Amino acid sequence: MKYSKFNKQIKICYVILILTLVFSNNAKAQSNWEAGVRIGNNFCIDATFPLSKAPRLHTAFYIENDFALGTYFNWMFVLDGGNQRLKFYPGVGPEFYFGSDFNLGVAGDFGIEYSFEFPLTVGVDWRPGFMITDSFSSYTVNWGILARFRFVKAK
Repeated sequence: MKYSKFNKQIKICYVILILTLVFSNNAKAQSNWEAGVRIGNNFCIDATFPLSKAPRLHTAFYIENDFALGTYFNWMFVLDGGNQRLKFYPGVGPEFYFGSDFNLGVAGDFGIEYSFEFPLTVGVDWRPGFMITDSFSSYTVNWGILARFRFVKAK
């Protein structure tokens, strides 16, 4: 019985991953996408896929006792007259938790990041959220420091 439940969870992860890749394939307006790690309350593999010049799809695959997948829609901002490499972002999106039980949550994603001239982006973010599957009676608070490699678009 548990094996069957685990197979369903893996299939859901594959569907979510495929949908993320399909939608990120249309990311032509920004010149690069990024992948790396995020360390804080927990460890995760972190990636961003530009949707246009300002918004992006930000995915995180959390590796804890169980595992989770978060997908956030971020709006990128630069301060007027400020350094163009320093960006701020608010965002929101669903979080899928796979373990003994499947749980669905919604979380905010608030952060600041700096993109160096070489292909590295570093930052810090905070992700407060609520669990939808238990009638919003529990919440999550997640913070992290991130480092991502920036892939440059081929010309």
